[in-house]
Amino acid sequence: MKAALKTADGRFEIADVDVPIIPASDFVLARVRVAGICGTDLRHWKKAEPELECHIVGHELAGEVVEVGEGVVNLKPGDRVVIETVMGDGICEYCNIQQYNICEHLYDVRTKFVSRAYGEFVCGPEKKFYKLPDHVSFEEAALIDTFSVCLHAHHLGQVSVNQRVVIIGAGPIGLGQLQLAKMSGADVLITDLVGSSLELAKDLGADATVEGGQDALIKRVMDFTGGRGADIVFECAGGESMPETLPLATKLVRRGGKVVVVGGFDSGEIAIPLAWQRIQMSEIQLIMSASFAFHGIYPEQGMVLEMLSNGKLNAQKLITHRFGLDQINEAFETANAKDETGAVFVAITIS
Repeated sequence: MKAALKTADGRFEIADVDVPIIPASDFVLARVRVAGICGTDLRHWKKAEPELECHIVGHELAGEVVEVGEGVVNLKPGDRVVIETVMGDGICEYCNIQQYNICEHLYDVRTKFVSRAYGEFVCGPEKKFYKLPDHVSFEEAALIDTFSVCLHAHHLGQVSVNQRVVIIGAGPIGLGQLQLAKMSGADVLITDLVGSSLELAKDLGADATVEGGQDALIKRVMDFTGGRGADIVFECAGGESMPETLPLATKLVRRGGKVVVVGGFDSGEIAIPLAWQRIQMSEIQLIMSASFAFHGIYPEQGMVLEMLSNGKLNAQKLITHRFGLDQINEAFETANAKDETGAVFVAITIS
C-alpha cells in the first residue's frame, strides 16, 4: 500500500509498505478514505524525532471496511466507518475501568495499530470502528476525533447554562469547544491571533471575539463577565504558546473558577511561572484533559458521532483545505501557516 512515512527531518516521503495483517479474530481492516491534520501532528512537523522516523502517523481518519476477522459480528466489508485511535493495552487497571486515555502504554499501542491515518489501510479491533450514517461524509467524520477531545474536556469542565466561558485558541479544538459550550447554554468569548478563525467562530455562534493583545483581552473578558472573570477558561492553543497562554488563562478565570487545559504540551520538563498564591487562595481549579474515552457508560466518540449525525455539531464549516496523500507536505505547510492561508481543518484524501 501507499503511505506517508516520517523522515529524519520531520517531513514526509511517500513509499510502498506492507498492508497490515489482521492479527486477531476481533480485528478489522479498513481502507482509509480521509485523514486530517491536528495540532498534535503540527507539533511534530519538521522536528527531528528518531523514534518516529519511517513510521506512519496520523490519528484523525474515516474509511471503509474491506476485511473482518472471524469473530467480528457488527461490521462487514463495505461498511463506512470512523476509526477511534485512542487505544490502550486493554489489560491495565485504567483500561479495565474504561479510562484507557490515561493508559501507560497508550502511545505504544495506538501507533502500532489504529493511529496510522496517513496510509491506505489501517487495522484495529472492532470496538474502535463506528458505522457512519450515509449522510455523514468521510471528511466530516475525520473531525470526530477532534470533537471527541473537546467533549472530554467539556465533561471535565462541567459547562452549564448561563456560564461565562472563555476559549483561548480558535483552531479545530477551540471551535469544537465553542460549539459544545453554546449547545450547553453558555455565553462564549473566544480569542485567537488569526482573524479568519475568529470570523468563523462568529459564524458558529461566539458571543464575543478578541484578536490578540493580552491587556485588551483581559479588559474585554472582565467586561464580558461583569468584572468577575470567566467561570471556565479552556486553553486550546497548546504547544509552544503554552508558557504564555496558561498563565493568561489563570488571569482570565474568576475566583473559584476552572481552567481546563486541552492544548497539548511539548515533551519534557517545561517551566511555566504562575501566580500560585492567587490560584490557591482563589481555589482556582487547574484541570488537565487528555484525549477522550468514556463518559459514564457512553463512549465519547460514539456520543460525538450521534451529535454530528443529528446536526448538533457542524464539521463542514471547519474544513478549509483539501489535498491528496501525495501532497501531504504541502498540506502540512498550509495547516502550519494558518495566519497566511486561513487554514482551520486540512483534510487529506488517502484513497
